[in-house]
Amino acid sequence: MQITITDKMAPRAPRARSPSRNLLAACLAHALHDGYTDGLYAFLPVWQAQFGLSYAGLAMVRALYSGTMGGFQLSGDKALRGLSARAALAIATLLAAAGFLVMALPLGFTGLCIGLVLAGLGSSIQHPRGSLLVTQSYRDNARGPLGIYNFSGDLGKATLPALAACLLPFFAWRPVLGAMAILGLAVAAALMALAPVVEATNPVRSAKDAPRRKNGGFALLTTIGALDTAARMGYLLFLPFLIHGRGGTSVTIGLALALLFLGGALGKATCSWLGQHLGVVGSVIVTETATALLIAATLFTPLGATLVILPLLGIVLNGTSSVLYGTVPELAPGGNTGRAFAIFYTGVIGSGGLAPIAYGAIADHSNQTIGILAAAATAAVIVPLVVALRPWVNSRA
Repeated sequence: MQITITDKMAPRAPRARSPSRNLLAACLAHALHDGYTDGLYAFLPVWQAQFGLSYAGLAMVRALYSGTMGGFQLSGDKALRGLSARAALAIATLLAAAGFLVMALPLGFTGLCIGLVLAGLGSSIQHPRGSLLVTQSYRDNARGPLGIYNFSGDLGKATLPALAACLLPFFAWRPVLGAMAILGLAVAAALMALAPVVEATNPVRSAKDAPRRKNGGFALLTTIGALDTAARMGYLLFLPFLIHGRGGTSVTIGLALALLFLGGALGKATCSWLGQHLGVVGSVIVTETATALLIAATLFTPLGATLVILPLLGIVLNGTSSVLYGTVPELAPGGNTGRAFAIFYTGVIGSGGLAPIAYGAIADHSNQTIGILAAAATAAVIVPLVVALRPWVNSRA
């Protein structure tokens, strides 16, 4: 049900507070939760040795977190729909921090699994509610701020995994997890001060936009988002092996990943700006075409040239997502932006989990080159799909 904001109600709506303050709250939550998500990778070798896990077993343990986070986007958003942004984001962060605290306790393998599920539940809540808060705070000007929100997750991914990796050689893994839990409690306290206490209403759309939301545009947008993520995760699966095959060492592989992620972080910010100037269709055509060409180019370049290409590839490989996220409110079915973000994140996260398996199977039955070209082809397939999206979006292209 959509609620129209009246003058009497306006002082209680989140827009009465500084939109930048609401954006800061959403970005802070996003940075922490995405940092939690990628920070777990630093612990996988330790858990493998501690609990005697095979690689398949380790992947299943990791899936307790990622699967819960992806699978509960919709139900988590529905359960907390009646709560304020402050309550929803604080609960999400407290639940994730509680999961890390449970993992830090000496409860054995069972405690580790329970903690991963709890942390995944918390992160499943954060994504749709944080995105919704930004959308409600900026309304029709939300595309740029949503790009900043998206970019903040990359800051967390760059910070917390590195912090955990630096601490693990000097401390046991449980105290490091405990420190991450304490950080989560601190962020939850900050969110209580920053986020608005009154529940926001969905952005009011004009009647002329209603048919636009009823004709499949959102489903097509979600498909494009899933394919974009699939291409990115597929290429990341093969990149270390590609660098190693060119004579790169483990240090070179680390450098290659850092260059790609650095470009990706820059892409989250710059491609959001590109979307404002070229429109959704035009900017996605540019970024996905460049993605396909640059992925293919890394198959034929020597090591040095490949390292030069990777930051440029990172910009377009990661940057498209900012344009797509910024389009979700415009195409939200029935104007329900929170549910739309939950569905969109479910599709994107699910694709990120399944795509490496699919591309790996392709490579197993052919070779690494075919697997990488399959990732490039996925990016190329997005171009005609986004052209088909043109009737549903306000595009300048």
